[in-house]
Amino acid sequence: MNIPSQITTLLIGIVLTLVSLWYGQNHGLLPVQASQEAPLIDGLFNLMMTISTGLFLIVQGVLIIAAFKFRHRPGDDTDGPPVEGNIPLEILWTAIPAVIVLSIAIYSFDVYDKIGGLNPMDHSVAHGTPTHQVARMPGAAMAATLADASETSETSENRNQEVQEAATQDPATDAVRDQSIPQQNDAPEFGVSSPRIGSTPDRQGKPPQFVVNVTGLQYAWLFTYPDSGVVSGELHVPVGRDVLLNISANDVLHAFWVPEYRLKQDAIPGRQSELRFTPSLIGEYSVICAELCGPYHGAMKTKVVAQTQTDFDAWLESQKVASSEGLNQAIALNAAEKSTADFLAPFVSDMGIDAKAIQQIHPDHAHHPL
Repeated sequence: MNIPSQITTLLIGIVLTLVSLWYGQNHGLLPVQASQEAPLIDGLFNLMMTISTGLFLIVQGVLIIAAFKFRHRPGDDTDGPPVEGNIPLEILWTAIPAVIVLSIAIYSFDVYDKIGGLNPMDHSVAHGTPTHQVARMPGAAMAATLADASETSETSENRNQEVQEAATQDPATDAVRDQSIPQQNDAPEFGVSSPRIGSTPDRQGKPPQFVVNVTGLQYAWLFTYPDSGVVSGELHVPVGRDVLLNISANDVLHAFWVPEYRLKQDAIPGRQSELRFTPSLIGEYSVICAELCGPYHGAMKTKVVAQTQTDFDAWLESQKVASSEGLNQAIALNAAEKSTADFLAPFVSDMGIDAKAIQQIHPDHAHHPL
């Protein structure tokens, strides 16, 4: 029984579609979703996995079928048929990828805009009207997205300095940030502004519920809590509360990245950046520097601890005692202050490298940033 080629093609297409849809939702490549922003990113990633799986199966399937069906057979020395081109087919395989790429681009922009990214279609940006302002509250610095940009008279060119001044109002932040780095003016009309992402549509236009100042330096992250003056080498946040991170860098470029939150933000010397998210799952998650920042970049790791409000309050009280004993006891020491041997020792002990080999490393190498 010969099945018409149209029916065979239709059945193959249905199977490929079902397989692609299933794998696009069940690939298991992403870590657990631990923030309210994560589903937005995962939806985009799953769509791209679905499309790429289908394309992969089609291309590889055609190659495998062609390798068997059109293989050289013994005794057949004839040439293949002269095929000079197929204009409709060429238009089709050019148009389909163009539509796919354009659709993904539009979807990507929509996701970026929903997590508080800069919208180039917003005319307030083109005319230098600020879309954010800094709000000072007793004992804390808070940055909020305005629903109506015309409600404020602050100029966007001064926003970076305003955020920097607000973030350093608490003594702990002032102690760990390098105040000698000149703060750059924002110039939104030229596309230069302080990076800020993370607020979901339901949070935009509202002040954050919880603020932490973050400082990146070679090779550690320092977190200061303006309300309490606590300084820590790891980030603790309460689950379910809208968190705003005011991020800066003391030396070179760094990038604050928590894979489970699906959000990443650059730490730029002289420019205050912001990352806003809402933790949704209790647990400990790695904080990774995603920007090559020096020879010990790979060791610049810490963790974010998402806790219940009760556990967070208890941790904060315990840290107030630790912070009173001195800054160096409350945070991880800057790796640049250690010798090469001291810094490398904990990382190479499990590799079978002895202390003598470590001592042979030139000590000046510990202080050469890339």
